[in-house]
Amino acid sequence: MRILLVGAGGVGSAVVKIAARRDFFTHMVVADYDADRAAKAAAAPGDTRFSAAQVDASDEAAVRALLAAYGCDVLLNATDPRFVMPLFRAALASGAHYLDMAMSLSYPHPEKPHELTGVKLGDEQFALAGEWEEAGRLALVGIGVEPGLSDVFARYAADELFDEIEELGVRDGANLTVDGYDFAPSFSIWTTIEECLNPPVVYEKDRGWFTTPPFSEPEVFDFPEGIGPVECVNVEHEEVLLMPRWVDAERVTFKYGLGDEFIEVLKTLHKLGLDRTAPVEVGSDAGRVRVSPRDVVAACLPDPATLGERMHGKTCAGTWVKGVKDGAPREVYLYHVVDNQWSMAEYGSQAVVWQTAINPVVALELLANGTWSGAGVLGPEALPARPFLDMLNAYGSPWGIREQ
Repeated sequence: MRILLVGAGGVGSAVVKIAARRDFFTHMVVADYDADRAAKAAAAPGDTRFSAAQVDASDEAAVRALLAAYGCDVLLNATDPRFVMPLFRAALASGAHYLDMAMSLSYPHPEKPHELTGVKLGDEQFALAGEWEEAGRLALVGIGVEPGLSDVFARYAADELFDEIEELGVRDGANLTVDGYDFAPSFSIWTTIEECLNPPVVYEKDRGWFTTPPFSEPEVFDFPEGIGPVECVNVEHEEVLLMPRWVDAERVTFKYGLGDEFIEVLKTLHKLGLDRTAPVEVGSDAGRVRVSPRDVVAACLPDPATLGERMHGKTCAGTWVKGVKDGAPREVYLYHVVDNQWSMAEYGSQAVVWQTAINPVVALELLANGTWSGAGVLGPEALPARPFLDMLNAYGSPWGIREQ
């Protein structure tokens, strides 16, 4: 397997460190708009299977040329969601398989944004599913941790733990702190703003997909391994759009433990218009320039990939499942916890980006050895869960299950 990895930020760099310990691929090209960042990530393992390249992820032709030049048969997208579609189309046009960790962007309903869906996450990708099937190529979408491992948990629950599922509820929480910063998101602020300020999507079997106001339906969820109770709220996320396509459930939700301070910051950014992506004209030393307010916010905050040495605590991703087994009610929480102290000592990557990065590497290995296969646009829950979970254990990153 020859892989083109596009994006050498925190997650992409962690992908390289994890993949370097495995032997399922022959070469990985690490590409980024910043050539120096790509070179640094590719050189980190001291492994000749890695090389670096410069590419603009929005330039579909340039990505196709890079795939051809290196003879890559898989494209792994580790960029922001705004670059999903050019990379997705480039892989399709090149006859390569494709994986991502976040799906094509959504657009709220123009008249009833907090009731009805507009363009949903992934709609643009699923619109091309027929072309992927005809090409005999696989686009495995949403294969990070959330979405990704959370979807694998849903498949596992449906296959092995439940006869009927009432609700699939992804619940994400952490007790992470960062020394020296009043506000320092542990993941891309660009993506965080996108998913947290868009109307959250909920799925109900008799109603389909619908939306609510941001930060709705707060609940306190008790997370395992010492993290404890965290208030979680509805957030727009891919799992709600993926799980109902392949797993039979009455209801699907996603709730994220953001915290009051984080929510207030996001609300303030929205009130000030600093969450917008459309450029505005401002003065600079070079004269009048056009910049995206959201890009300015991102530039003013620390790079999440650099926070590991200042970060303390654990992060937990998981899927809470409520249903029936053998005629009796049952509730479980399937989860994956990463301690930042461990991920920094073992890989030099902070916990949140490392937890995201391990899952596409596991998926690539399953595809390389033929355990996973398919054609079309598929989510992780469309494929067998047990081999993935067994391999996650083999990577030294075990998952857990707790009866509720």
